[in-house]
Amino acid sequence: MKRKMLAGLAALVVMVMGGLAFQGDVGAASLKTNVEISVNATLAGDVGLATASVPLAVKKQIEFANGVAANQADKVYSASYSILTGATENIDVKGALVDALGAAFTPAKLKLVYIYSRPTNSTNLTLLGNANSVPILGTAATTTVLDPGGLFQVLRPGLAGITVTAGTGDIIQVVNAAGATAVVDVILVGTSS
Repeated sequence: MKRKMLAGLAALVVMVMGGLAFQGDVGAASLKTNVEISVNATLAGDVGLATASVPLAVKKQIEFANGVAANQADKVYSASYSILTGATENIDVKGALVDALGAAFTPAKLKLVYIYSRPTNSTNLTLLGNANSVPILGTAATTTVLDPGGLFQVLRPGLAGITVTAGTGDIIQVVNAAGATAVVDVILVGTSS
């Protein structure tokens, strides 16, 4: 019995140590980001006695190296939010968000904003418009509507990115219309300075 307890305790110590080793040094984390946008379409129709088919295939790939300069990023945050019917989700980018490694996500600039309304949603979402919104669309008052299954994405890889200002420009607001709960997936990529 004593031998089994010691073996179990040893296995537990190995698992805990393995978990700590897996987490690693969060302060030394680095980020490599690859954003791909792909559009494939085929236009087909009859032209006289012939049938024509014209394919379109466009693929763009944008890469961010680790850092804070142009075409670089060093912070990423992702989450899914369930927003009740008629409710508002204010994502405070300078608030208490944490990344997947448990580090605070408080970017100085955003390089990518991705908001996806799941196709199972039945209500429209209004994005931004809070008086303290991150100026993604130019002004805090500007809004856009996202239908179920719709995607809102802004990519600003340059050095300037989209400035995030604590208290006056740090909210990404998502307002759900009345009717049902909606689920959105959010990815934010930014820089620490």
